[in-house]
Amino acid sequence: MFNNAKQLAQIIDYTLVKPNATLSDLSEACELAKKYDFASVVVNSSYVTHARKFLTGSHIKVCAVVGFPHGANTTTVKIFEAMEAVKNGASELDIVMNIGMVKSGCLDFVEIDIKNIIAMTPQTTHKAIIEVGSFTPNEITLVSQIAARSGANFIKISTGYGPRGATAEDVQHIKQVVGTMCLIKASGEIGSLAAVTAMVEAGANRIGTSHGPAIIEEYLQNSK
Repeated sequence: MFNNAKQLAQIIDYTLVKPNATLSDLSEACELAKKYDFASVVVNSSYVTHARKFLTGSHIKVCAVVGFPHGANTTTVKIFEAMEAVKNGASELDIVMNIGMVKSGCLDFVEIDIKNIIAMTPQTTHKAIIEVGSFTPNEITLVSQIAARSGANFIKISTGYGPRGATAEDVQHIKQVVGTMCLIKASGEIGSLAAVTAMVEAGANRIGTSHGPAIIEEYLQNSK
């Protein structure tokens, strides 16, 4: 599946979005990201400036979450958050699609919301977050189509704060819906090499996890 640890690390977004994370925690996470050479460090938007500083001299990207964790902010607020994150050094954005509006059937609102955020932050990698544990299979299909039409580079499955995380079945479902229009990022409760492998085999291109170092160490141990 993976030729070496670097190849594995390059699909991992090392995530630190817990509400009680300190700047010391962030500094440690960025040092680990540099040690293992992860694709990015994912942080809440107020931490972007600090993360960019801690990652100075490395090629590791800063990814900011937008509208986290429910997507329930107004579009204007989400646009401002996204634009400020980019100004402060984020080159990737994980944008939560409005869960309540999806459940209300207000899909035009949801599409306009995500489309405007993407339009106002050009030259940025956009990942539209679908809280799969809150949605029916039909809703997952519809919001995946919305994300693809809106220009998202990735569909991200789960915030990690919803009813459940991503499954291989979710990845396969969304892959069937969007084909090659979007890449897929799986996240939420992915804490082992076996879980990562299952997601990639199902079609995931990126993995969001707070267990990145442990997963790499497991790979290295198994490679001995």
